[in-house]
Amino acid sequence: MKNRNRPPLFDIRLLAALFLSFLRIGPATFGGGYAVVPLIEREVVGKRKWLEGRDLADMLAIAGAAPGAMGINSAMLIGYRVAGAAGAVSALLGILLPTFLIVLGLFVFFLHVQDHPKVQAAFVSIRATIVALIVYACYKIGRTALVDAATWLIAGATVLALLLAGWSPFVVILGGGAAGLVYASVLRKLGRFKPEWPQSKAEAQSAPSEYVYPDYFIGSGI
Repeated sequence: MKNRNRPPLFDIRLLAALFLSFLRIGPATFGGGYAVVPLIEREVVGKRKWLEGRDLADMLAIAGAAPGAMGINSAMLIGYRVAGAAGAVSALLGILLPTFLIVLGLFVFFLHVQDHPKVQAAFVSIRATIVALIVYACYKIGRTALVDAATWLIAGATVLALLLAGWSPFVVILGGGAAGLVYASVLRKLGRFKPEWPQSKAEAQSAPSEYVYPDYFIGSGI
């Protein structure tokens, strides 16, 4: 049976809100990568209330694991979660348009001033600020991702694998997923496994859904 409460496929107001939200995020994503996370969290979780913090952390993990830029991947996943395929396109256009125009303008400008001492000094400060943004993003994600001794152990092992063993990030991500499966299996055998998503189709249909598209479960345990 189809969900009668499901909103129309093309909700113009929602698509416009997605586009404008990521249009505002785009120009402020200096540094790329996880430097964009605090801005996305403030807009998507704090202001718009489209996602819960834990859901966003799950989606950012997927965006970071997938090939491509963190900001672009995140925008597409969030847009799809909120408003389906049209939402993904709206969010993608919103975050790409200002970034493309700014980068193009900066490139032309930088060619003329790249050797100026004041410009070089400014970039030293900008790089330090980007490091601070990344640390802040790690803190915000860690509050929802590092929830017990096992997750702390996995995070520590990941850092060691990257710093000391020189493992590829792709291999580390696969290892983290495998470790999570083993951990869940052990908890299940001990009777301590408490999943956060419905375990049957009947439970899934009866459970209240916060999502625009209830059949989409990224961030809820797929």
